[in-house]
Amino acid sequence: MLASLAVAGAGLLLTTGAFAAEEGGGLQAAGARVTNIASLQRGARTYFNYCSGCHSLEYMRFSRIAQDLHLTDEEVLKNFAPSGAKIGDMVVASMPSVPADGDKPAEGAEVWFGKAPPDLSLEARAKGGDWIYTYLKSFYVDSTRPVGWNNTLFPNASMPFPLWELQGVQTPVYAPAKPGEDAAIEKLELSTPGKLTPAQYDDTVRDLTAFLEYASEPAALQRHSMGVWVIFYLALFTLLAWLLKREYWRDVH
Repeated sequence: MLASLAVAGAGLLLTTGAFAAEEGGGLQAAGARVTNIASLQRGARTYFNYCSGCHSLEYMRFSRIAQDLHLTDEEVLKNFAPSGAKIGDMVVASMPSVPADGDKPAEGAEVWFGKAPPDLSLEARAKGGDWIYTYLKSFYVDSTRPVGWNNTLFPNASMPFPLWELQGVQTPVYAPAKPGEDAAIEKLELSTPGKLTPAQYDDTVRDLTAFLEYASEPAALQRHSMGVWVIFYLALFTLLAWLLKREYWRDVH
């Protein structure tokens, strides 16, 4: 019975590992750390400057961001929140998701992009930080697309590239095409530099990834801070249990 369970468990681990390897193929390691408060603050600034116009964090409140990122309510409302927002409000995108009524029927994300931009509250938990990091580094200019951009990780995405002025413009370099097949993109080259150097852009995307990982699970900050105490408790309990066992069995022959 135990042998069967062991074999089944090993098979499950191998299957899970193979699936993870398949899903993570070609992804770049983000190296994001949700315990780095300074990184989270920089990532929040990037998110609210470049992402919050289209994407919401509907499970996050400004007050929670202020508390976890060691910011005052005034700093969060001034730098992150739209005009008129309150500290207890949810983080909602500025762009209307559906067409408006009245004089501007074409106003709305569903009309402009074909689909409303998704909420990003759980994006990191759904796809992983490495996916987000790689995605934001994989945009290239594509005149055949309605939005003018394409992405090697997520081809034909309807999303325009919001960070292009930071990274610059990338163009594809194609590998030699085989007979009867279309040429595949071999790599991306930075044809027009942006405001940031490649290293600075990597750091910016890493910080943004860290912030989205935090937004997906804000309790991770508390969990990490409690982890040290849990390990200490387990070590102390193990020592006490060993001393008790030694005392109990000392007179037993």
